[in-house]
Amino acid sequence: MHNGFVKVAAATPLVRVADCFYNIQQIEEMMRRAAEAGVQLIAFPELGVTAYTCLDLFAQQTLQQEAERALLQLVRQTKDLDLLTFVGVPLVSGNQLVNATVAFQKGRILGVVPKTYLPNYKEFQEQRWFTSGLDLIAKQIRIGDKDYPMDRSLLFQSGKVCVGVEICEDLWMPIPPSSHLAMMGANIIVNPSASNELIGKHPYRKQLVSQQSARCIAGYIYAACGFGESTTDLVFAGGSLIAENGTILAEAERFTTNGQLIISEIDVDYLQHDRLVNVCFTKGASDAVPEKQITVAFDWVETASKPFALTRHIDPHPFTPSGNDLSARCEEILQIQVAGLSKRLVHTHVQTAIIGISGGLDSTLALLVTVMAFDLLKIPRKQIIGITMPGFGTTGRTYKNAVDLINSLGVTFREISIKEAATQHFNDIGHDSTMHDVTYENAQARERTQILMDVANQENGMVIGTGDLSELALGWATYNGDHMSMYGVNTSIPKTLVRSLVEWVAHYKVDETSRRTLLDIADTPISPELIPADEHGNIKQKTEDLVGPYELHDFFIYHFMRFGARPTKIYYLAQHAFDGRYDQETIRKWLHTFFRRFFQQQFKRSCLPDGPKVGSVSLSPRGDWRMPSDAMATLWLQEIESLS
Repeated sequence: MHNGFVKVAAATPLVRVADCFYNIQQIEEMMRRAAEAGVQLIAFPELGVTAYTCLDLFAQQTLQQEAERALLQLVRQTKDLDLLTFVGVPLVSGNQLVNATVAFQKGRILGVVPKTYLPNYKEFQEQRWFTSGLDLIAKQIRIGDKDYPMDRSLLFQSGKVCVGVEICEDLWMPIPPSSHLAMMGANIIVNPSASNELIGKHPYRKQLVSQQSARCIAGYIYAACGFGESTTDLVFAGGSLIAENGTILAEAERFTTNGQLIISEIDVDYLQHDRLVNVCFTKGASDAVPEKQITVAFDWVETASKPFALTRHIDPHPFTPSGNDLSARCEEILQIQVAGLSKRLVHTHVQTAIIGISGGLDSTLALLVTVMAFDLLKIPRKQIIGITMPGFGTTGRTYKNAVDLINSLGVTFREISIKEAATQHFNDIGHDSTMHDVTYENAQARERTQILMDVANQENGMVIGTGDLSELALGWATYNGDHMSMYGVNTSIPKTLVRSLVEWVAHYKVDETSRRTLLDIADTPISPELIPADEHGNIKQKTEDLVGPYELHDFFIYHFMRFGARPTKIYYLAQHAFDGRYDQETIRKWLHTFFRRFFQQQFKRSCLPDGPKVGSVSLSPRGDWRMPSDAMATLWLQEIESLS
């Protein structure tokens, strides 16, 4: 494996019905193509050696014997390949005929898995020829002059990789065999299949594969038969799929007259992580039908002559979907935020909300959520008090945007400058106001928070927090300053998503005046504006110049928090995701910054205000993330320093 990835393939070769030796030629050709591409595991369709649509020919000794002979020839001819291969073939076991999948590697048959559930529909009458794996007498099967293990619960294992097999109809059952196989340890499921095409069937089949991979927290390789199968009554289109934990990674083109080979990588490390943290997953084994587990070892060979190449897409912005999904995601996130705040307003009986509006992204999103919550509860927007608090670093652009937005949304406007109060405070503590250090910055942030809290007391209101997930991860907040509120609506929204949400609201939820203001806010450099502007009145203190690009940090947050990924893997994935945008040294530099700050700043996260969780990643100390404030980052930083 390379950083936890296993390169897999699903193949749909051309077939001729009952022409076994033509079929194995096509299979071998695809095996060699896959091996050349670095594939380590490949699956072929159900009964691919003979073709699936032989019907009563399956009862003929000629076909049975020639299928076995063709299989043995295929195994011999591919002994030079390290590829773990799964091929479908009819096999005779005593007085029973088996719809079997044979696993082989490097010229050696490893074992045989029989199909469990045999359909008996009008078009599929497999019970006419085959015996279910539930009813087989023998636990071994002779192929050629040797005996091999045969069981529906057979597992093929090498290190972290554990492969189980179910065949076509097995997937369509209320409790598919793969559910039991996953409980036994299988993290990759192979499904050699023959499923005909009907109107609307493919989307349903695709959903089945996706959902079963999610339920099993597994990779799923679905190899479908295609062109060349008999079309006497049915058509087979070759819709092979590769899925991982609910996500379709690769999909074959259907209705083509060519053979199809799809390749992707399954991340076994991430699957293992999700199984470990999901305690209900292992409890599922207690309800599973007891099976005698049979494990066959195979060799996992890394091909040194072919460097591992990642072909699957690594999303550089994992929190922000693209295309049509973005609009639906934004709307749902806002609904969750609004529902959380609405409940808190109803529970506390407050009729007023207090928000500090800076003209930046975070406070803008918090204001939009509050406006929507007040509209939902039918509370007049005028009972929202938007306070702008100009300081030493406030620029004309952000000030104007803050004022314009408050007014265009119909919120009560209030302006309270912090300059005199901050100056008096500097004098009180004996701080030189020309020294623009952390004291200079944090005093302003705390002054603003004090104003908000005191106005909330005056108005019997609630201070709405504006800080986002990215800032919490980096500790980019003033302790007991903007770090504190009475309810934080953005607490699980990363910075990259904040911008998308603001832009979405601008396009779909507000009037033209508000839209222009929101789009300008989204285009404004991110800054706390605690340092005076430059000589031209522009923002001098840009956050991303100091702590690094938020799109990188959000990528780091996602893979570290969601999957427990170690720095080496995050670094590897980031190079693929941001290829051409950031070089290796830049990624390594900010990765070091991320882990250093993440560990140092945990104490701020240990006392966060309440706030709604909207996605799979949250840093709430009451739920998703419980970490000692004095944990050391040594192991993680040393690993980053060793990266090349």
